[in-house]
Amino acid sequence: MKIIRNLKNVKLRGKYVLLRDDFNVQIVDNKITDTFRVDASLKTIKYLSKAGARVVICSHLGRPKGKQIPELSLKFIAEYLNIPFIDDCLRKDFLQKMKNGNVVLLENLRFYDGEETNDKSFAKKLADGFDIYVNDAFSVSHRKAASIVGVTKYLPAYAGFLMEKEITNLTNVLQNPKRPFFVFIGGAKISDKINVLKNLVSVADNIVVGGAMGTTFNFALGLPVGQSLYEPNQTSAVMKILNLAHKNNCKIFLPIDKGVGKSFSKDAKRINRDVERIEADDVIMDDGKVTTVRNIDLLRIAKTVIWNGTFGLAEWGKRWGYSSFEFAENLAYLSKSKKLKSIVGGGDTIAALDFCGVRKDISYVSTGGGAFLEFLEGKQLPGIKPLII
Repeated sequence: MKIIRNLKNVKLRGKYVLLRDDFNVQIVDNKITDTFRVDASLKTIKYLSKAGARVVICSHLGRPKGKQIPELSLKFIAEYLNIPFIDDCLRKDFLQKMKNGNVVLLENLRFYDGEETNDKSFAKKLADGFDIYVNDAFSVSHRKAASIVGVTKYLPAYAGFLMEKEITNLTNVLQNPKRPFFVFIGGAKISDKINVLKNLVSVADNIVVGGAMGTTFNFALGLPVGQSLYEPNQTSAVMKILNLAHKNNCKIFLPIDKGVGKSFSKDAKRINRDVERIEADDVIMDDGKVTTVRNIDLLRIAKTVIWNGTFGLAEWGKRWGYSSFEFAENLAYLSKSKKLKSIVGGGDTIAALDFCGVRKDISYVSTGGGAFLEFLEGKQLPGIKPLII
């Protein structure tokens, strides 16, 4: 594992620190619906403040595309953190008034076009007036943004504690997992996860493919899929992954039955049907009960588990989230009992944990979605590269 430049032995007292966090959370009626990412950043914020640094946090929210949109203001995050709010991320007049230990939050970086385009001028203006840059935003470190990559051209860059934790946990599970090592992967599109699967078949003992991805795999193998969501143009990719898995002695498990309805509706009557017996007018909306039992049986022999992507329309509740919720509860139980180590990432997957109230029992929950997947691909993330010694 490459050595990351961290905050240990860094003299912070009196230093102006630009801290990049990811506060891209959902806000409804001026309230944060899930504070997970914000709370995960607190260790670094408190450490910097206690060490006497003058901490200025920057982040983004949503996709304002260079426009100032009041609903996407970070002022609601500042209120939650109970810290002063600076209404323009390029303002500097407040810096001279800050005292050691003070913490403030800047307005949404994406109110400027230069953030997403990694504009050199914007990055330089953002970095101006600071002594140190700290990246604690693993979840956006796959982006070549000004606040992730650009500012490191002008400031010495360090990893925050959350960033360190993410890198350590994900690296360890890829390089030194306890075996058997299982990867459970679901979601809608195999096209989003082809490279992840290609990398994981070389390190995992078993990969279980579910959800609409599993439907695409089954289609590629000649099974009926009815009127369901799948990617017919990914057949060659599926076959390449299956062949690569065979060469690497990695076993692939696919759905053996599915939860189907006669219309794409959360109120549709659920029928569990064998994958070989899917009817022409069936709409697959979940993995089946037999598949779910099989998946839970596999959990009982696993020592390391990565889970990304739900196995059905879990956002529609228990009827179509059955396979995901049953899996989440059993994964959490076995994790809490120290029978296995579990790593979970991705917004929909974490939402399934929360629906079951078991997030706290998972061994490690990543803050990353896209970054989580790209790290599993074996990529060096743009935001991590400047942190390597």
